[in-house]
Amino acid sequence: MSDKVLTRRHGRVLSIVINRPQVRNAIDTETSEGIAAALMQLDGDSTLAAGVISGAGTGFCAGMDLKAFLAGERPAVEGRGFAGIVQSPPEKPLVAAIEGHALAGGFEIALCCDLLVASESAVFGLPEVRRGLMAGGGGLLRLPRRVPHNMAMEWILTGRHVGAAEAERWGLVNRLVPDGTALDEALRLAETIAENGPLALRGSKQVVEQSGDWSASEAFTRQQEIYEPVRSSADAQEGARAFKEKRSPRWTGQ
Repeated sequence: MSDKVLTRRHGRVLSIVINRPQVRNAIDTETSEGIAAALMQLDGDSTLAAGVISGAGTGFCAGMDLKAFLAGERPAVEGRGFAGIVQSPPEKPLVAAIEGHALAGGFEIALCCDLLVASESAVFGLPEVRRGLMAGGGGLLRLPRRVPHNMAMEWILTGRHVGAAEAERWGLVNRLVPDGTALDEALRLAETIAENGPLALRGSKQVVEQSGDWSASEAFTRQQEIYEPVRSSADAQEGARAFKEKRSPRWTGQ
């Protein structure tokens, strides 16, 4: 994997770091490929249950690397889109640790995550309209699902920067923490998630992500298709035994 993206295991959690602090962790093609590879590692390793993505240095991500773009690069991965994530986020839970700026494509990466931990000085924004552009990396699709519609429209149509306290007030941020501690808190949150059954985590996320398109008449049938294999799994039996025996479960992902 490129040194533009670093990974490190923390038990059952994979930490993914965008490592280009000299350009505010802007995304070029190699970085996109590195993020995609890290997400494949997360989803493909049965001993990993959750991930955390962060930026090196003092910022999360400033979006697309414009110099690389002008040089002819397209910072996307086939089937996964910009930054190797926006079209195809991981199947397993992913937590964003936001320090500093998460702007444009950087904000769109954060919106791919299931939970956001932000430092008090973190800043979010989709400023594309100020440059006559649209936020084409999923921001227009995901932001209205994360905050009230009218606030999403204000942030999108003005292109203004949104502070972490405001983002928390409207429900975008799960944890607001002192500067310099977002990654530690995100890892703690991910480790708490990773204590749970891996099949149950993946299935639960799948239902939440997909059910928005389900009609009322088909919702429980569609949910059952995901639920039944989890209910019938060895992990479900292990969870029940561990509860009865008053011990921590030993998950196998089967």
